[in-house]
Amino acid sequence: MYINRTIDKELLSWKLADKRKPLLIRGARQVGKTSSIKNLKQHFTFFVEINFDENPSFSRIFEMGLSAEEVCEQLSVLTNTPIEAGRTLLFLDEIQNCIPAINMLRFFYEKMPELHVIAAGSLLEFALAELPSFGVGRVRSMFMYPLSFREFLEALGEHLILEQLNKASISKPLSEPVHHKLIRFYKLFTIIGGMPEAVFIYSTKKDLLEVQRVLNDLLISIQVDFTKYKRRISSDRLLEVFNAVAQQTATKFKFTYPNATLNNAQIKETIELLKMAGLIYSVTHSSANGIPLGAEINSKKIKYLIFDTGIYQRIMGLNISDFLLQEDFDTINKGYLAELFVGLELIKSESSYQKTELFYWQRDAKNSQAEVDFVCQINNTISPIEVKSGTKGSMQSLYLFLSEKKLKLGYRISLENFSAIKSVNIIPIYATHTLIKAN
Repeated sequence: MYINRTIDKELLSWKLADKRKPLLIRGARQVGKTSSIKNLKQHFTFFVEINFDENPSFSRIFEMGLSAEEVCEQLSVLTNTPIEAGRTLLFLDEIQNCIPAINMLRFFYEKMPELHVIAAGSLLEFALAELPSFGVGRVRSMFMYPLSFREFLEALGEHLILEQLNKASISKPLSEPVHHKLIRFYKLFTIIGGMPEAVFIYSTKKDLLEVQRVLNDLLISIQVDFTKYKRRISSDRLLEVFNAVAQQTATKFKFTYPNATLNNAQIKETIELLKMAGLIYSVTHSSANGIPLGAEINSKKIKYLIFDTGIYQRIMGLNISDFLLQEDFDTINKGYLAELFVGLELIKSESSYQKTELFYWQRDAKNSQAEVDFVCQINNTISPIEVKSGTKGSMQSLYLFLSEKKLKLGYRISLENFSAIKSVNIIPIYATHTLIKAN
């Protein structure tokens, strides 16, 4: 059973466009890239899949110095499938294993612009780092992540409640029964996460214990992949830093974590590899005095987010029973799970054609410390976002930020229903995506 993804509409639009570039689908391992591309094949007469991991011999065709037309002729013969412009989808999977194939993408655009060519790879970023100008202006990238909360609801067949959520707003809050039902789904999603295999298991079996086994398997496979990242960096080092990031998720990262065996330079290098693999995302401090937010960053103040809440809770060994039963889970993991969820939803809600950057704000003044969890650009305005994992909590930092920056509106994300207090709009945590949708 295929799980519908938001990216499906973007892929179909790419297919129907009068002019298109070869498409490169980028994202972490097992987030559903290959499945979404194979789902697209139903809109074509022919489908040719070249997997450079399963069939390394195909690499030789791209290493022979052939033209784009000649490469297609060879692939057509070997797969016994016509490769015709407008009728065939040519899919180059695990393309990071064939650098000449990555270079060939630009020639497909220049010499065969009518042919639909799409490529993907689990560790693609490492190959692209060696080819900084492989196809600038000639290849289009799309970024894919684990399922969002909305995609999760759709996978469970909760179309009616999703429809209600899409209609809700500050001026039109949800009914309390619907609100509480969505809170339960939010908690469930936070435990399961958005990895397609885990979501599929739950949607078909409703077995959380089996979901935990699947997440354990996925975590092991992620760790096994560490050996493929870079030969000069051991998998032990990657595992150490990956776990350190998990332990410090949504807090300012400290290089002096317990049992550290690495120096700062080694940790920084390892973090960059984990970011390239799509396993962690950074949230960088910004002074937030103007747009773009990235113009005034402090690279010494960075938080990191693990790429999936389900994987995160397995690393941390959280008690999922307590989590599901807790009404106000501010005491669970100090609320960082809520902040992790919000950060990931902000990333997933942006356009798939851009790689989202997250920012936060902090002021360290004597006897006056203040921090705003996220600062985003919404409708061309700087918008502070405070995350409260429960239904209570002061908003002193948020009000201070609004006052200092002379802004009119901020956002509080919590377990509360849609509402507003003075200059703060309150958004239910399960509706985080509506902030980005406003852009």
